[in-house]
Amino acid sequence: MDFLALERIRRKVEAGEPLVDAELERLRAAAQGDPGPMLRLALAHAFMNAGAEREALGLLEALRRDFPQEVQVRLGLARALLGLERSGEAEGALREALALNPGDPEALKVLAVLALQRGERARARALVAEVLEKDPLDGEARLLQAEVEAAAAAPPPELAGPVSLAAFSAGLLAALHRAGVACRRQGRHLLVKLASGEVARVEMAALHAESLEGGRSLAEAVAGCVARLQALAAPEADSTSGAMSGAMSGSLSGPGALEARVRPVLRPAAFVHQARGALHRPAGGGLEVFYVLEDAAFVRYLPASALGAAGPSAAQVDAWAWRHLEAAPAPVRAVRVDAGQVVLARGAGGLWAVAGGDGYDGARLLTEAQRRRLEAEVGAGPWRVHLGWREFALVCREADAAAVAALGGLGHAGEGIPGTFRLGDGGLLPG
Repeated sequence: MDFLALERIRRKVEAGEPLVDAELERLRAAAQGDPGPMLRLALAHAFMNAGAEREALGLLEALRRDFPQEVQVRLGLARALLGLERSGEAEGALREALALNPGDPEALKVLAVLALQRGERARARALVAEVLEKDPLDGEARLLQAEVEAAAAAPPPELAGPVSLAAFSAGLLAALHRAGVACRRQGRHLLVKLASGEVARVEMAALHAESLEGGRSLAEAVAGCVARLQALAAPEADSTSGAMSGAMSGSLSGPGALEARVRPVLRPAAFVHQARGALHRPAGGGLEVFYVLEDAAFVRYLPASALGAAGPSAAQVDAWAWRHLEAAPAPVRAVRVDAGQVVLARGAGGLWAVAGGDGYDGARLLTEAQRRRLEAEVGAGPWRVHLGWREFALVCREADAAAVAALGGLGHAGEGIPGTFRLGDGGLLPG
């Protein structure tokens, strides 16, 4: 296998990014032919980045037998065990890592997080101090130190101006610990233990962005997030849980609630690795339909396990979800591109935005009601479509060469779908 290609995949794993199927298979093949532990360890972390801790665990246990002196294997094993909420066993793996490498900073930081979760603030403070004594510039340790200190302090004070992600993260984690919510930070995600015993994964940056809308203070933003996350972790919450992205919703109670709240969303095919266990079906064009529970601030993907023997069928859930979008087509507004940004235009210039603003606009393009509105506002199809932002979908007539070129030149947000698509009678196809 090409060394540079393998190195790119390995760095992607180190950054915590999920791999697409082809990348995962390349890494798997390379790991099978490697006598050392590093590529197999990278493969285990790739599984964990995709939320597949159980698959990673078997690989890591084999690595521990084959390489008993390898510290990184113990750290990887601890990560997998924590992802499965087996904190006692994870702590044992971390102590094994420290026996092999006394003072290992990664092991100490994770042990500090576990101590903080148990309310052992003095021990957490001492562990973090040990890391910072050796490396005062360790950014993760400094953030963890702020969490430890905030956990013992009063609620976060009012701050003037925009609140940074670091300040929000420290304030939220401290407040959750004070409220008794079982949670921990894992890279850019927040993991919250649900009432069912399963673990919800929240992207901290998305939670930060959503919570500070409207100029709310840090204290107000944190209080709002804590209330919602407490509801998820409360014993009376429904046991239904699933893959998470961005943020989460409250509980679900019975088929009636599901019928009222379920909505379809479009995601790229590779998203199945990020939302393992979530109910989905092919949408064509390299896209998948996933199902979310409607909520004003959070996104929760419906797990396939929610169907069950006595529950609704996948076809019934699909019908409920699309019925809601058929009844609520989004407005179509003229827009233009200004310095790479999409802004409203005073007159029609060839580009339009389907702008419901609720995250369902890509899926709306597959409804008859939305297509009729497109015909009335934009003109007859086929159309070219850009799904690079979840806040809206961009559309132009395929016959408008300048507008098609403008769409093709646009980038996409991290959570958006790259490329352009052709929307015609056959649905969405790659453009």
